[in-house]
Amino acid sequence: MLKKLFILSLIAFEFILLSGCGSYFEQDKIQKVGMLVEDSIHDQSWGKKGYKGLLSISEEFDVDVYFKEGIKTQQDVTDAVDEFVNNGVNLIFGHSSTYGKYFVDISEAYPDVQFVYFNGGYSAKNVTSLNFNSHAMGFFGGMIAGAMTKTNQVGIIAAYEWQPEIEGFYEGVKYRNPAAEVHIQYVNNWSDKSTAMEMYKAMLDNGIDVIYPSGDSYSVDIIKQASKDGIYAIGYVSDQSDIAESTVLTSTVQHVDKLYELVAEKFNDNELNGDILTFDFQDDVITLGEYSPEVPEDLRDEINEAIEDYIDTGLLPNEIEE
Repeated sequence: MLKKLFILSLIAFEFILLSGCGSYFEQDKIQKVGMLVEDSIHDQSWGKKGYKGLLSISEEFDVDVYFKEGIKTQQDVTDAVDEFVNNGVNLIFGHSSTYGKYFVDISEAYPDVQFVYFNGGYSAKNVTSLNFNSHAMGFFGGMIAGAMTKTNQVGIIAAYEWQPEIEGFYEGVKYRNPAAEVHIQYVNNWSDKSTAMEMYKAMLDNGIDVIYPSGDSYSVDIIKQASKDGIYAIGYVSDQSDIAESTVLTSTVQHVDKLYELVAEKFNDNELNGDILTFDFQDDVITLGEYSPEVPEDLRDEINEAIEDYIDTGLLPNEIEE
């Protein structure tokens, strides 16, 4: 009799377990959400905006959210994903292009989990890549820098050579001011503040009077130093006008937090199919930030009109003229 009860109990337990898994995986709805970041959510730029997006999802969908910092290797990712999934997470954001290959390599082991990451070319049935088309935002930031420089010396301190906004910024400067010289240095790291600052000082010695620090962690420090040195800056990723209102001519803003919410909605509506998705001004997730009081009204009007034309036609000013 005791043996029979034990067997029945096991059967009942397995039924409850399987029923629970079935309802969890068959709903195709957000259960819980996780986020992995390479560095920190406190970097005042990229990481912070990702965390803000995660909190927005929690509020909008009334779900628990988790994050883990310092996740840089395949083993880190595997361990973190295991932990997330054991806690019932079925939507995982990797807040960097680094996570694309890592997610693809493990995606088959987690067929009921949707993986999402940024700015990469990897995808799978349950791995989606979100790409900011940041060439245009760089172009418009460059137009302002080209118009506002008095020395005709403009600097870019980029994290990596592949950043589309760098080419866009260069083209924007040269379009608006063909006489301007653009100095470009690559830190090859998102958060190496000391190297970025050394590059800035060298550019300052060469007479630059507008700087575009396009890196996550070091943009704030360089803008603060630019303010002390009496030169202009273009903010990066976030609207950084609050750092130094007059110094920051504008910012090239990627609304990562809005995109997090948008993707969560798509997942909830069963519209994520392992694609490589691209977003731009037309999607209201890329904008310019507030203008500095130093930017003349006619220049603001010129830039705003160019952005509206781009939204309508998909063509930048130099492309329209061609």
